[in-house]
Amino acid sequence: MNVRRLIPTAALAGALALAAPALTACSGTPSAGAADGRLAVTASFYPMHFLAEQIGGDRVQVASLTKPGVEPHDLEITPKQTAQLGESDVVLYLKGLQPAVDEAVAQAGVKNTVDAATLTKLDAHGPGGHDHEGAHGEEAGHSEEAGHSEGDGHSHGEAGGDPHVWLDPSKYAEIAKGVGAALEKADPGHAADYRKNTDELVGKLTALDTEFKDGLKNTATRTFITTHAAFGYLAERYGLDQEGISGVDPESEPSPARMKELQERAKKENVTTVFFETLASDKTAKSLAADSGLKTDVLDPLEGITDKSQGADYFEVMRSNLKNLQKALGAK
Repeated sequence: MNVRRLIPTAALAGALALAAPALTACSGTPSAGAADGRLAVTASFYPMHFLAEQIGGDRVQVASLTKPGVEPHDLEITPKQTAQLGESDVVLYLKGLQPAVDEAVAQAGVKNTVDAATLTKLDAHGPGGHDHEGAHGEEAGHSEEAGHSEGDGHSHGEAGGDPHVWLDPSKYAEIAKGVGAALEKADPGHAADYRKNTDELVGKLTALDTEFKDGLKNTATRTFITTHAAFGYLAERYGLDQEGISGVDPESEPSPARMKELQERAKKENVTTVFFETLASDKTAKSLAADSGLKTDVLDPLEGITDKSQGADYFEVMRSNLKNLQKALGAK
């Protein structure tokens, strides 16, 4: 690892040198070529971490750059974490979601880096309620009335694409296949294990996709309001219309005009519920709900799992999301 190339200043280089020996103890991440023979995988945040664990099984040791409870969009990378990247056999991340991670990955020079944004097509989701051409519009589950997430201040992908692809089980399955191929390449001796685990995970994601299609087929309304407009792909996949209060950044304040527009839309579309999430404040959602006579509930963007999450892993939380959507939309 070239410390001078990773961290150019002397002060940070010193911090890096101090941090490196403690990496295995603190993060649980073995260095490349560890004695136990497992791959050292560093994931940028929970959806990547989950894929690594599900596909890698006991052949990998996985560490995440984003700790539970931390809002991933705002992550800052420490010198120790940059060192962790440099010691990794494989790095999994989603370019465009976390600028600090993108920069650190570029510095680290790890041979096997996997950018999930290259493994499926990203769409540029516009303001809620406006139609755009989808990535796979011909596939079942899409609707010409599909809604999309609202824009925010983040750089989303190479061509302005919305990065929240993991909330569409079909797109997440495409990413899983790419991650599996990357692990096979990094550790060809155990390729059969990675292939088997990938196939099993893709099968589970396909089943989840079917659950969502069937569960949201007949509803009293197709419109839902959420503080964190991260559900553009989910809405597009299942023919729903997402209305974001304040865009993809859940902490930003909506304008009075936007709040009024949402109140009118809620009345027109028979919306019953304003959704908020576990990692951000529910103040805005509750304010809009109170002013509009609506209920509130949780719709989790699954950027991290905490003890407040409605489930212990991706599948459990997604099924909780489905139940909450069914209730809010009046599923029959």
